[in-house]
Amino acid sequence: MNCKCLWPVVVACLFSLGAWQAVRAEDLPQRYQDAANKGLAWLAKTQLRDGHWEASGGAYPVAMTGMSGVALLMEGSTLREGKYADNVRRATDWLMNVTQRNGLISPLNGMGRGYMHDHGYALLFLGLVYGDEEDNDRRRHLQDVLTRAVDFTGKAQTPRGGWGYVSSADNGGFDEGSVTVTQVQALRACRNAGIVVPKDIIDKGLKYLKDCTGAGGGVTYTISGGGERPALTAAAIACAFNAGEYDSPLVKRWFKYCHSNLGSLGGGRMGHDEYTQYYWAQSVYMLGEEGWGKLFPESGRGDAVTWSKYRKGTFDFLCSQQSGDGSWSGSGSWGGIGPVYATAMALTIMQLDKATLPLYQR
Repeated sequence: MNCKCLWPVVVACLFSLGAWQAVRAEDLPQRYQDAANKGLAWLAKTQLRDGHWEASGGAYPVAMTGMSGVALLMEGSTLREGKYADNVRRATDWLMNVTQRNGLISPLNGMGRGYMHDHGYALLFLGLVYGDEEDNDRRRHLQDVLTRAVDFTGKAQTPRGGWGYVSSADNGGFDEGSVTVTQVQALRACRNAGIVVPKDIIDKGLKYLKDCTGAGGGVTYTISGGGERPALTAAAIACAFNAGEYDSPLVKRWFKYCHSNLGSLGGGRMGHDEYTQYYWAQSVYMLGEEGWGKLFPESGRGDAVTWSKYRKGTFDFLCSQQSGDGSWSGSGSWGGIGPVYATAMALTIMQLDKATLPLYQR
């Protein structure tokens, strides 16, 4: 699946640009909390009995389960406690049970089409869950699943350092930016949790994103070209932050490109809004209120990208688009894949201030 049809030990506690204080969840306006709570309730209710979620028409069950599981973890629930502990555990069990011997997280005996995107989102969720598993037998089982899944990701990497929709061997070495971002974030989550992840795999993935950066400062679809994409550039920033690269010259170039090409979510529309804002929100949240000025001291305060400004426009828009049942629509720019996809994306954005997961903390 390309960018034209996207369905789609601990992270450093101190931001190297300064320890920027997170807005506490309890300080959020009540209507934002209410919207998130309604969305979470809808998401939990739509989980299928065996523990998985799926997109419209039964599509992408692995990815939808991973993304929905992350949204529930961001609420503060874990495998052991919290309002959605049972939902988290059932999602974890389903993903472990569909993992193949070779490490691919998939319910299909055959690999199918576009399985690397699915695998990446599921690996991200399981990596975030792993540290909370206290039952020794289950923990060993989950460790085995994650170890095999990480090994599969490493073997699927292309010689250029990226990933494609299927493994390098299955697709003649084709790679592109969106799948690469998914794998890098998942690998970082696993490494943070204590799963052995060879550092060179992540380093090669980040270098791939660097090699995809065009003259204008944006990340292109592939190394071969395909145009600079705001969505991929925002995703690349999030990956760099996850890897601890907070103020590199490359991150600054990517931010400048996004600043010029991304408005607030409540303003002009663009394709793949859910994917773009999913990663742009993570990047802007990391900046907080003072980060932009530290990166670009020459920039005027009125030009600064801040979390409070982004949050106001984005959250107001999301509240206005939420359905009465708590979901976000499965049609239009926000959620062409279906309401599970759109709702999981929106909830991830709206719960960043809770700072429950190390991967998304400042």
